[in-house]
Amino acid sequence: MANLKEVRNRITSVSSTQQITSAMKMVSAAKLRKAQDAVTSMRPYAAKLKSILENLSASISGGTYSQEREVKNVLLVVITSNRGLCGGFNANVIKASNRLAKEEYKGKKVSVLCIGKKGADFFKKTEYGIVGTDMPRGLNELFDNLIFSHVEPVAEKIMQLFADGQFDRVYLVYNQFKNAAVQITTVEQFLPVLPPTNNESDRIAHASTGSATASKKHTIDYIYEPDQEEIVKTLIPLSLKTQLFKALRDSLASEHGARMTAMHKATDNAGSLIKELKLMYNKARQAAITNEILEIVGGAEALNG
Repeated sequence: MANLKEVRNRITSVSSTQQITSAMKMVSAAKLRKAQDAVTSMRPYAAKLKSILENLSASISGGTYSQEREVKNVLLVVITSNRGLCGGFNANVIKASNRLAKEEYKGKKVSVLCIGKKGADFFKKTEYGIVGTDMPRGLNELFDNLIFSHVEPVAEKIMQLFADGQFDRVYLVYNQFKNAAVQITTVEQFLPVLPPTNNESDRIAHASTGSATASKKHTIDYIYEPDQEEIVKTLIPLSLKTQLFKALRDSLASEHGARMTAMHKATDNAGSLIKELKLMYNKARQAAITNEILEIVGGAEALNG
């Protein structure tokens, strides 16, 4: 059994760690509320805009961002966090990206554009780094002040590279926010723009498998002013920028939720460990006291003898 000093030092150390994890939990909870409100208020607008644009692009053949080409070059936009201590948040996104690169597009040229330090640290050691392009750099700083005007140039650059034919398909890989305890790892096709599908599950399956076909539903007959082509040219870029911005907001809210949950569990585990260590300390202290009493009694008996 460990001596009293060692156990006492461990209790002090675990108590300090518990205070840190508890503080991190409260900070994440405060940030989560703001991020959650931002993403939930944006979702209806983004979903409706995307639905309208899918109908528009489906009715116009040969659109710049709707062209289906033979898939040779694939770009994965991997959205992770800048910091750790958030459970499996980053590992799940990296795992989904690896599966897409090694299984779905095995034999194709796959490039990875990382938003977040954790993803960048992982993929810089792999063969999926982007070489020979002028993709934007320093994307980790987007999370420092996540506003639309900062995300817009990144989306424009990705769209331009797709229009120039440098990439034939672009995916977003990120954690979609459901609630504080649940984050859904999502693989979403960014380009080319998907035609409308029967339901959301078909859309997710289509995006995950990279299939070139999709089951179409009845398209809505909108009335256009000034004309359909002009609206498509204006709104499709806006829709794509909004899609990337929403993914980043989803990822930010998911990060705070995952960290809050992880720190809550860590705080509880620290409390359980402190109880065990205190029990061990009391046992060791009682054993030491018993030994001292036995030594005193033994010495007294020896003197009497």
